[in-house]
Formats: sequence, C-alpha cells, structure tokens
Amino acid sequence: MYRPDLEAGTVDAIRDRQLTRLNALLREVLPANRFYQAKLGDCLAPLSWEEFRRLPFTTKQELVADQAMHPPLGNIATYEPKRYKTYHQTSGTTGRPLIVLDTRESWDWWSECWNYVYHAAGVTPSDRIFFAFSFGPYIGFWSAFEGARRLGALTIPGGGLDSLSRLELMRRNRPTVLLSTPTYAIRLVEIAEEQGQSLQELGVRVTIHAGEPGASIPAVRSRVEHAFGSLSFDHAGGTEVGAYGYSCEARDGVHVNEEEFIAEVIDPLTGEQVIEGNLGELLITNLGRAGWPVIRYRTGDIVMFGGSGCACGRTFLKLPGGLLGRVDDLMIVRGVNIYPSSVEAIVRTFKVGEFRLVRTLQLGMEELTVEIEAHQDVAHLLADRLRQRLGVRIPTRVVSAGSLPRFELKAKRVIDRRKQPANVEVETKV
Repeated sequence: MYRPDLEAGTVDAIRDRQLTRLNALLREVLPANRFYQAKLGDCLAPLSWEEFRRLPFTTKQELVADQAMHPPLGNIATYEPKRYKTYHQTSGTTGRPLIVLDTRESWDWWSECWNYVYHAAGVTPSDRIFFAFSFGPYIGFWSAFEGARRLGALTIPGGGLDSLSRLELMRRNRPTVLLSTPTYAIRLVEIAEEQGQSLQELGVRVTIHAGEPGASIPAVRSRVEHAFGSLSFDHAGGTEVGAYGYSCEARDGVHVNEEEFIAEVIDPLTGEQVIEGNLGELLITNLGRAGWPVIRYRTGDIVMFGGSGCACGRTFLKLPGGLLGRVDDLMIVRGVNIYPSSVEAIVRTFKVGEFRLVRTLQLGMEELTVEIEAHQDVAHLLADRLRQRLGVRIPTRVVSAGSLPRFELKAKRVIDRRKQPANVEVETKV
C-alpha cells in the first residue's frame, strides 16, 4: 500500500478525515467560486454528513452550460485565470467539449492520486513505463505520466506513432509497465499475432488500464495477461473529477481513494442512496482540487456499491467489477436490461478480432445485433452463450476481418440505428 495508515484505516477514521477535508474545501471555494455560490446558496461550512447529503447534485450538462454562458472558462473556476497551468478538455462526443483547468497545486494533487494507483499495482521507481496514447488535449494518461515522473520511474511516451511503431519502440526499450485503454491493449495483441510476434518477449510485467470498462472484466483481463505474460490492473478517473479509483492485488474491482474523494452510489432515477450490494450511479466529490471542484458530481457511471472489506486489507470503498457501464448505455431488449460491458464480458471469452453492438427498432421494439470478426462457428456459439447468460436472444453476425473500427482511446462499439430505416447501412467513423 502507498499509505497503509489511510488505506487500511477504520471506516470511522476515514469518514472523519473526509468530513474535515470537505469543510476545508468549502471554506476555500465558496467565497470565490461563482458557480457554487449560485448553486449552494447560503451553504456555510462546517457541514455535517446529513447536510452534505442534502446538497444538490452537479452534472456535466450544468458545467457545459456554465461555460457556454460565461466563456471561455465559466464560473466554475475558483481563481483568476493566471493561477491555472494545465489545460484539458472532454472529448465532446455528446456535445460541446468541457474545458477543465488545473492549478500547479491541483496538478500535483493528480500525481499524488496516481501514487495510490502505482503502488497498488506494484510499480516502483525502477520500472520503465510505456504510455500507449497520443498526448492531445484529453486527459488520457497525462496525469499518469506526471505521476510516474513524481514516482521516479522512467517514462516512455508513445504518442504520434502507429501500432507497429509503438511495438517496435517497446521492443527497443523493453518497458516493464504498459499504460493504455483495455481496448488498445487488445489491439496490440491483435497486431502482434498478425506479425507472428510474441509480446511476452517485451518483458512487460504490469499493465494498467483506464478510459473505459474492461480491465475488471475477467475475459478481457485474461486475454491481455496471457498475451503479455503480465498482471493487469484497472483504474478509474475522469477529466472532471480526477484519478479516483484503482484495483488492488485481488483485481476484482476498484477501490475508491477515499482520502481524496467522497463516493456515493444513487439510484439514477430517484436520486436515493442505494444499499450495499446494489447497482447505481456513482457520485464523486473531489477533495483536493479547490481550483476546479466538483461537489456530488454525477459521473454517469454504473457501479456496484460494495463494502469496506477486501482480501488486500484495504478498507477504502470497493466497487466490485469496476465500472460496469454508463447510465445512458442501458439497452432494454425484450424487457431485459443490458449494458455493453455485460456483452463484452461474454464476447471476450471467444476468439474474436473486434466487435460492435448495433441497436435497431423492429415493430417499435428495440433489437440488438452483435457484429463480430470471427468464424461463423464462433458466431453460433456466441449467440447461444449470450442467450444463456443474458436471458434474451441476441443475433450475431459475422463481418470481414479488419472491417470494424479500431480505437486508441475510448472504444465506440455501440451503433445506434434506431432512427434509421432497417435496411439502411450507416457508415461508422473511427
């Protein structure tokens, strides 16, 4: 553990520290942050836990609207512009991108959060860490890169390269740790297989994945680990909130870093807190980012609300299975609730190149088809497994090898054709 005194503390001690830090944050933020002044009204620190849970939620739509009304930064920025040193933005795939800035202090806070991630995965200053992503305006693994520098490990950036060039760079420099999305790790596996190369010769012993569900899916994790001869770990975070989650040696979900974040799980429809063992939407309050805070932020991520116990000895909140999907990814097929991650968990148990989910309407009812790059025999077996595991018939369709898009960052595997005529083919953009 990075901080055994904190990560394995009593639940009461963790809650006491969180409340103390929350009130310190509010005392710093409320006098100057116009967004939260308007949102929280006459809220004054110190708050009790009961008062905190009565505060309104914060949504991404609110933050985007705030920046549209008060460009370029909006009222969410606590400090004057010259205090901010690091720029990021969200992808904007569902609308206007959200700009997010960090002060020097909050960028140091990001890298401190990554210390928890690296220590849980057994990464040390002696490691050589390869970052398989393009260093653009999206947060990606920028904060992980900064955290690795702070840790003292060698950092090897893999931006601006195609997959073959990245594999060649890895062969020359023999990194011991790989950071990528789970989708891109599988893409590297695919490329190596096409080239007849063994990834185990690279010497990678640890892979850490983020950006999408996958690294906590046993079939996905197993494929990556088998190909690289490594151990794979999950990580959860976001541009708006910070690097809040990491998997431990148990690798059966993620812990929330409760020293730096307050996590809640609510029913996405009613907003009520769910009880342990149930699914709900994750709320995050970051405690170390006064310059760009989010309070009770609706992440849109579906998680299982676990308890405080784990085989690793940590008492930080556990989210079994990691991030299970997105609230807006829910598909209801003949009365059965299905998330894309549930389908991927089954697809990845077969030898499949790439896949995607196509949503359509038939006689006013939603239908789902799984398109796969695989042999026809695999399609039949997969269809049977999907029916057995999910309790609903989901047709599978074989497509040509290499015909589906590949992704470096977040994969976009759900194609929505519900507003298209059933016989119209819609081109998918990479």
